[in-house]
Amino acid sequence: MFLKPQVPENPTLTAATHSTTAGLTHQPKAPACSCHHTPGGPAQPAPPHRALPTVSTGAIAVVLVGGVVLTALLTAVAVSAISVAVAAVVLRSLLRSQQRHR
Repeated sequence: MFLKPQVPENPTLTAATHSTTAGLTHQPKAPACSCHHTPGGPAQPAPPHRALPTVSTGAIAVVLVGGVVLTALLTAVAVSAISVAVAAVVLRSLLRSQQRHR
């Protein structure tokens, strides 16, 4: 409903990738030194940068409102729990004081 995934299309990226790999030929290179190591292959090209997905302002607003509502509910539960605990302590104190006076 709010979030409809869309795959971004970048035709220049795919055309550039195919054209650069088509002209490559692997030729053995002469070692640059007299060491006994195997020469490395051609350097791997960096992976293409992908654009970040765009997020609509409506989705951001939904997330923010949801966070505010959940925080308010958590606060209400905490305040209720503290109130019940205080009431229990007061009732316990009143009952003990009544039992001592008998």
